[in-house]
Amino acid sequence: MATIIQPRVEILYPELSYQITGLCFKVQAELGRFAKEKQYCDRLELKLAEGNYRYVREFVISGTGNRVDFIVDDIILLEIKAIPFVGKDEYYQVQRYLQVLNLKLGMLINFQSKFLKPQRVINFNTRS
Repeated sequence: MATIIQPRVEILYPELSYQITGLCFKVQAELGRFAKEKQYCDRLELKLAEGNYRYVREFVISGTGNRVDFIVDDIILLEIKAIPFVGKDEYYQVQRYLQVLNLKLGMLINFQSKFLKPQRVINFNTRS
């Protein structure tokens, strides 16, 4: 009988990403599905502040002029959307931000989805 070797899967920052996901569920429950992106960011910022999380909002990536919606605890990038569907362009946007900032984990959150499902985006080119 052949032995099946399971690859070791490590979830990056499981506790913090779980907590952020919970905050996002609260934000969507309070504002619904059809608010504007800025409204979701404003409400999420309140939740992060109330929970005493360390975060930076609208972090400007030097040399590009691009702005990241949030960086939480200097380790998780949050990109907030309020669009009908998230596609590959949004995924690649987060991937580029992760690579430029040399972060390992990003979360792409579309509040307009019927069922909120934050997508974890792993930096496939981490230089650490």
